[in-house]
Amino acid sequence: MSIKEIEFIRLYGSQARPYAEALAHLRIAIFREFPYLYDGDFHYEKKYLETYFNSQHSYILLLKDKNKDKYIGATTAILAQDEGEEFRNPFTNFGLNPKEICYFGESLLMPEYRGIGLGKIFFKERIQFASSMNFIKYLSFCAVIRPDSHPLRPEGYRPLDTFWNSMGFKKVDHLKTNYSWKDINDNEETSKTMQYWLKSIE
Repeated sequence: MSIKEIEFIRLYGSQARPYAEALAHLRIAIFREFPYLYDGDFHYEKKYLETYFNSQHSYILLLKDKNKDKYIGATTAILAQDEGEEFRNPFTNFGLNPKEICYFGESLLMPEYRGIGLGKIFFKERIQFASSMNFIKYLSFCAVIRPDSHPLRPEGYRPLDTFWNSMGFKKVDHLKTNYSWKDINDNEETSKTMQYWLKSIE
């Protein structure tokens, strides 16, 4: 697979709404993998995506395989102030202004398209979007914390910490939040701790 065979669809705010179903399916498929293990709900996903569609400061890059005519990945970014309260509060409590932070949301990529450099492109695209807003001071994302001993951790699994560090992001130990969802092996939702990563915009 070559990057030249992939179409890059750049969408801002409400421009992405016609692609809601494709994005929801991608989120459910990818987040089912470790470490998220998310037992996805299609209707919830479409509702969640409205946050991005309604924002005047959001960006979605959608990838399409030109040969197979199917959507194979996406990445998102949004002004942190436009996210939910449970997401914003840790920043405020830490002394940061959500109006000055661009939040890097999902990076979704089907397994057969990994390893050809699209992860770096996802970060570069979102950094470029954030740089278009002159009031942004920080870039951030968050990732679920799972123990090394988790029973569903795949053999040979490697966390992305090294890659994220190479993109200039640092883990902020005291900057965390909690989200609840149902794992694929559970009967009900449970709370998970999410670790924030932060980078000063250049």
